Amino acid sequence: MTVNEQREALLAILAEGAVTILFQPILSITQKRIMGYEALTRGPSNSPLHSPLTLFSAARHWGLLTELEMLCRAKAVEAFSRMQLPGRLFLNVSPESLLEKQHYPGRTLAMLTAVGMSPEQVVIELTEQAPIENFGLLHSALFHYRDMGFAIALDDLGAGYSSLRLWSELRPDFVKIDRHFIDGIHLDPLKREFVGSILSLAQASMAHIIAEGIEQPEELKVLEEMGVDWVQGYLLGRPAAQPEQQTDAWQGHLAAGMPVQLEAEQALDSLVLPVSGVHQDDKVDTVLARFQQQASLNSLAVLNDAGEPVGTVHCHSLSQFMLRPFATELHGRKPISQLMDRDYLVVDVQQSLERVSRLLTSRARQRMEEDFIIVRNGQYLGLGRVIDVLRQITEMKIRQARHANPLTLLPGNIPIQECLSRLLANHQAAHLCYVDLDAFKPFNDIYGYGKGDEVLLGLAQILRSLCDPQCDFVGHIGGDDFMLVLRSADWRERLQQLDQRFQQLCRGLYQPAHLAAGGFSAPDRDGTWRQHGLLQLSIGVVSLPTHGHGIYDAARLAELASQAKHAAKKIAGFSVVCEPLPG
Repeated sequence: MTVNEQREALLAILAEGAVTILFQPILSITQKRIMGYEALTRGPSNSPLHSPLTLFSAARHWGLLTELEMLCRAKAVEAFSRMQLPGRLFLNVSPESLLEKQHYPGRTLAMLTAVGMSPEQVVIELTEQAPIENFGLLHSALFHYRDMGFAIALDDLGAGYSSLRLWSELRPDFVKIDRHFIDGIHLDPLKREFVGSILSLAQASMAHIIAEGIEQPEELKVLEEMGVDWVQGYLLGRPAAQPEQQTDAWQGHLAAGMPVQLEAEQALDSLVLPVSGVHQDDKVDTVLARFQQQASLNSLAVLNDAGEPVGTVHCHSLSQFMLRPFATELHGRKPISQLMDRDYLVVDVQQSLERVSRLLTSRARQRMEEDFIIVRNGQYLGLGRVIDVLRQITEMKIRQARHANPLTLLPGNIPIQECLSRLLANHQAAHLCYVDLDAFKPFNDIYGYGKGDEVLLGLAQILRSLCDPQCDFVGHIGGDDFMLVLRSADWRERLQQLDQRFQQLCRGLYQPAHLAAGGFSAPDRDGTWRQHGLLQLSIGVVSLPTHGHGIYDAARLAELASQAKHAAKKIAGFSVVCEPLPG
């Protein structure tokens, strides 16, 4: 295709509106529901401009980017409204198009008004394909959108020319991590470090993180374990002109990313307030009267015909809105679905209390007086109150502190026993590692308790860092004895890392003469002075299969791990002994 032919093809596409809009779902792992759809564009299937990269590159070259984006935007808004897709509509917008003279304000709002949508349902997603030269003008353009109620998203973080600066200056509501950092994240520690850093920045800036480009279940599992909640990718849904609106097709993948916790966590059953919801077709006047009759109600869930939540309505917000002049006459007989809040939080009753707490604190718009919705397998159960979550979290933390080791603050014997009981009750495969220090008492006698405590604190920190908090466990039995429960396939490699990092820690604590001699002289338990080696780890391991081990008592399991530890201590130097289960 010649340059002139490309221009003529582009002009024909614009004149005929010959673009196809596809929608790809964005899901919440925790809430197990669709949070919105990204609108994607394709040119005519029989055209050299079918590829979006080629199409938008041509429009940028010929100075027609704004015209093309406005066409795509209008078609996306119309289709999204016509199909009544749930959640928010994510619209891709090039920053340079916002700075073009042809970009007249108000057109997007007019498109929404024409189909009965509000700006709160739309996210302007900045897609950076060229360097941005005028940050001040871009900031003004986006402030105009935000002032009308649109949310702002930053696309492809890590791939653009100035994405971190955009994040810092524009403070977007959503940040999408470029798929390069998601591809194979389960195999790449550096990518996990990058995503972890982004999550910390997001928490500080109150932004939602969206991981896009997920194609493998292992990627989804790692992201969920790291705390990423909003996800997008071929694994969860391909772009389609008529996309799925239910999560049934993805429930298996979402469930696969939910490891069973070994730490003591509470489910949400005790938090459920059995408040009946309202139907989405109920009149505004009826809902307002419900609030007036029950003064204790903060919020109500809005449900569809299947009893599934589709939104919430808050007493204070609705009352304030209806106090406006002529509000009763204009809105009183309209369905509550027109005034409900679509940015609501819904959690499954099987979610852990700590996970829900993290979700609440990550939501910029969650207020203390606004309740969240609790469901079971998608069906409405009742409401939950933020204050109740905070109260139970506080009580749980107090209990954990009460049973923690006073030096390392790791879980003590009672939580360790509870962890082993959960392993047996849930039929979970795991490796119980009883970790003990050789020559710790003589080290304490020679170097003093201060240095001894430094060794224990350092070992505790190393053990914590080697554990995956979503599926592993570390506890402090007492003294120099620790219990490590690993459910990862690379548990042997982790124990090798434990030894390497522990030896590195200890090298900085020995006297040079003791380090050179490979040991020191100190009294043994009988008071006799003799030569002792440097500190070493002895680890006894019990491999617990899912079924068929015949062990039902946590105390018996701990006893077997202790026996394996004693066998390891008979071997000089770093040792790992795996004892077979009896029978």
